[in-house]
Amino acid sequence: MKKLNIININTTAFQEEDFLLLTDLKQDEIMDVIQPIVLSERNNGIEYSNDDLMTALENTYPNNYIEFYTYESLDYISI
Repeated sequence: MKKLNIININTTAFQEEDFLLLTDLKQDEIMDVIQPIVLSERNNGIEYSNDDLMTALENTYPNNYIEFYTYESLDYISI
């Protein structure tokens, strides 16, 4: 089994739009896919959603493990 990493993805100035990936992808593989999408919105006004980013990753790396989480979807344990 490949090593899985948890990676925080931040594409805007709004922390509530951040999301987490549990994946076996490397950071540069993720950046190669999502950076052009984010820059296209910034430069050309072509809007995207986090779901669009996830779909692009899944389509580019269909044989890799990629799970999407938001902070709201995480369970919280306080002791």
